[in-house]
Amino acid sequence: MQAQLDLIGLVVEDMPRSLRVYRELGLDVPAEADKESHVEIHLPVGMRLAWDTVANVHSFDPDWEPASGDPSIGLAFLLATPPEVDEAYSELLTLGCTGHKAPWDAFWGQRYATLRDPDGISIDLFAPLAG
Repeated sequence: MQAQLDLIGLVVEDMPRSLRVYRELGLDVPAEADKESHVEIHLPVGMRLAWDTVANVHSFDPDWEPASGDPSIGLAFLLATPPEVDEAYSELLTLGCTGHKAPWDAFWGQRYATLRDPDGISIDLFAPLAG
């Protein structure tokens, strides 16, 4: 079997709240998407990222339940400079994300931080320490 990863799907409670976070991270999500129960965007790398509301998922899988415990998926976002990591971390906290690990200088040469989006999905922010 040969399969190609084509889409990453996220299940969210509140579509507008979730999309605000990802717009802040630079994803081009149209404003009218806030009213939808399913949203897809094409990423520059040739993949798609999608959001579905819990209600939408229940429409075709009534027994679906969210995972419990730590996040089972994480998305990592590259920023240009270490100060941008700190700024993005602070801004995302104001949009309903929760801090997991505040920005720090990692031993592997990056400024790094980890948050949880409003639905508990892990978001890593990073930038090279030296240009």
